[in-house]
Amino acid sequence: MPSLTYNRGHLGELKNNNNNSTTTKTKGELSLAQSAGTGKWPDLPAGASARTLRETTWSICRRPRTMTELYSKAETVLLRKKYIGSEANDLALRLARQYRDHQDVITLDHAYHGHVSSLIEISPYKFRKGKDVKKEFVHVAPTPDIYRGKYREDHPDPASAYADEVKKIIEEAHKGGRKIAAFIAESMQSCGGQVIPPAGYFQKVAEYVHKAGGVLIVDEVQVGFGRIGEHFWSFQMYGEDFVPDIVTMGKPMGNGHPLSCVVTTQEIAEAFSASGMEYFNTYGGNPVSCAIGLAVLDVIEKEDLRGNATRVGNYLIELLNKQKAKHSLIGDIRGIGLFIGIDLVKDHQKRTPATAEAQHIIYKMKEQRILLSADGPHRNVLKLKPPMCFTKEDAKFMVEQLDKILTVLEEATGTRTEKLNEAEVSSDSASASTSQTDENASRKRNGLYAEKRAGPGKRIKT
Repeated sequence: MPSLTYNRGHLGELKNNNNNSTTTKTKGELSLAQSAGTGKWPDLPAGASARTLRETTWSICRRPRTMTELYSKAETVLLRKKYIGSEANDLALRLARQYRDHQDVITLDHAYHGHVSSLIEISPYKFRKGKDVKKEFVHVAPTPDIYRGKYREDHPDPASAYADEVKKIIEEAHKGGRKIAAFIAESMQSCGGQVIPPAGYFQKVAEYVHKAGGVLIVDEVQVGFGRIGEHFWSFQMYGEDFVPDIVTMGKPMGNGHPLSCVVTTQEIAEAFSASGMEYFNTYGGNPVSCAIGLAVLDVIEKEDLRGNATRVGNYLIELLNKQKAKHSLIGDIRGIGLFIGIDLVKDHQKRTPATAEAQHIIYKMKEQRILLSADGPHRNVLKLKPPMCFTKEDAKFMVEQLDKILTVLEEATGTRTEKLNEAEVSSDSASASTSQTDENASRKRNGLYAEKRAGPGKRIKT
C-alpha cells in the first residue's frame, strides 16, 4: 500500500505515549483496529481520530452523487463549504468577527479547537504547553464542571455561577474598550476531560454573549453525528431553547476522509458575503468527499448507530458504575451515549488526580490489546469514544480487563477498599437504581479544573 509506506516514511509510526513501543494500525474492522502481526485491538479513543464507523470508503469513491443530496439531509445548512475540522473552526471565527466587526473571543479553559494558528490562539489546551502567551483578544472562562471545578455539585446553581463568569469577562472586556465577537465551546469538552456542562449553562451564556453583540459558536467536530445517541447533534441535549449561531462539524462526517462543514444563520452568512471577502478552498465541495459524506449518513441511519450508541452507552455506564462502587481509584463516571470519561483519583475527599495510575492502566490495557488514552488537565481521565458500532460484548470485555487491572493496581498501591455488600453490587434492582442515579449525576458532575496541566507521570510497577 503506497500511501501507508509514504506515511511511515514522512509521518512516522503511531506511538503510544505511555511507553516506547509502537502500534502500527493497518486496517479497521467494526470497532477494532488491526495492527501488523499482532491481531485486532478494541480501539476506544477512535472517535477522536474520525474513524467513527470503521467502514472503508474506497468503494464509495466509485459512486457519483451531487452536493445537493448531501445538503438536503442537513438542517438549515446555509454556508455550503467543505474542509477539515480546523479549517471549519477557523472560518467560524472569521464569520463571527465579520458579523459585527468585533475581534475578541471567549474560550473555555483546557479547550482545544484545532491546529492552525488562529485556533491555537484560542485553545488553552495547546498554547499553555508551548512558549506562546495568551493574546489580548482571547479571554478564558472556567470550564463548567462541577466535579473538580470552581463550582461543584454542592452549589445551588452551578450553571448560573459558571455563566456569570462569562458575564464578568464580557464586562471587563468592555471596560477596556474591547468588543466580544464570539464565545466558542464544544457541546461536550473532549480534551478537557470528557466534560458535560450543567443544564442551563449554554442558554445563559448565549444571553450574555448576544447582549454584547457577539455570537455563540458550538464545535461539534468530535461530538456530533449521533455519538450521544439521543440526538444527532450533542448541543440538542440542552433543550430546544438553545440554538447556536454557528455550528462546526468534521471528524465523523467523512469517517476518516477529510470532510467538514460550517452551519450558520442566513443573517451571519449574508454579512460575510457582503464584506466582499470571498472564501475559497481548493478541494471544497468535491464530489468524492460529498459521496463519502452521503455514505456515512446512510450507514448511521440504516444500521441504527444512534440507537446503538444509546443502548451500548447505557450498558457501558452501568458496568462502569459497578466498578466505581468496587474500586476506590474511580472518582467519577460521566458521559452519555458513546462519550464517556472515567475520572481516576487517589483520594475521594480531595479528589486528587491519579495521573500516574491512569497512565499505568493505559499501558496494562494495551498489553491486553485494548487501546485507551487519557486526557484532562491532569491526564487522569480515561476517555472512551469508541466507534459507533461498538457492541455490548466489546463493552463487557473492556470492563472485565479494567476490573482486573484496577484490582492488581489497588492492591499494589495500598488503595484497595472493601467491596460493597454483594447484594448492593449484584442485585438487579439496586444496580438499576444506582445506574440511573449515577447517570443523572454524570450529567451534572462534570470535568476537571486546574491552573496547570500535569505531565504523564511515572509508570507504576505491579
